[in-house]
Amino acid sequence: MLKLALALVVLCVLALGIGYLVSPLHTFNTLVPKDGGSRELASDLAYGDHPRQQLDIYAPVGGGENLPVIVFFYGGSWNSGTRHGYDFAGRALAAQGFVVVMPDYRLVPEVRFPGFVEDAAMAVRWARANVADYGGDPSRIVLSGHSAGAYNAAMLAYDERWLGEDRASIRGFVGLAGPYDFLPLDTDSTRAAFGEWPELPETQPVNWAGAGDPPALLLHGSEDTTVKPRNATALQALLAEAGVEARVVEYPEVDHIDILIRLSRPLRSQTPVLDDLAAFARDVSR
Repeated sequence: MLKLALALVVLCVLALGIGYLVSPLHTFNTLVPKDGGSRELASDLAYGDHPRQQLDIYAPVGGGENLPVIVFFYGGSWNSGTRHGYDFAGRALAAQGFVVVMPDYRLVPEVRFPGFVEDAAMAVRWARANVADYGGDPSRIVLSGHSAGAYNAAMLAYDERWLGEDRASIRGFVGLAGPYDFLPLDTDSTRAAFGEWPELPETQPVNWAGAGDPPALLLHGSEDTTVKPRNATALQALLAEAGVEARVVEYPEVDHIDILIRLSRPLRSQTPVLDDLAAFARDVSR
């Protein structure tokens, strides 16, 4: 019965676009088996005054000290999403030996760019100031995310305006199906999120990549029609030109949602998203 339920949820998720994932992912997250080597260490911690400026923390069972940290931002076209649908991802990463910080952030239409990036930066600054209390090493932070969340993480990694001195703690960036080079704005969601900004090139991660930036692992599905793989190759090329280690991994027959849900226990054997992410994060955090 569980296998049938999971199959139905996966089909439902695959049938929907990223902007409509909240309810299906909640169901998927409820039904999918979680990694036994991890636990939710803390929940509903405020990093700001707004109700959406809260985060959860996951850690390996047995705890530890000075563990590397992953701050993971979920996607949702900057207009939807909640961290409560991503327990499966937080626990999957924590079971690999990381302290994982999973923030919410304000969404369109309440905010436009740069509101969601400002919240992401606040969450990372909170993590640097507080994660040692939960077993994490504040000097070894890897930024990651899926889709719009990968965009948020990329902006923090490559546009020094947002983190300032705290950017020194960022050891690397891992993007899953991230949009990094998407001008002109050609979808309702991107126009709503970025269309009011007077200098649109400033909104693009590719325009901030330069020498001395954190290394990058850019994971993408070959069948992703929501965010085209060229976003990953464009960012990789600019980072590499600046002398920054950057690698693209393109998974065959994987689409925009596959790359996320294959972090889960029942599906990860199909595509090594978790293994690739964890191996990179360990390497840059040494």
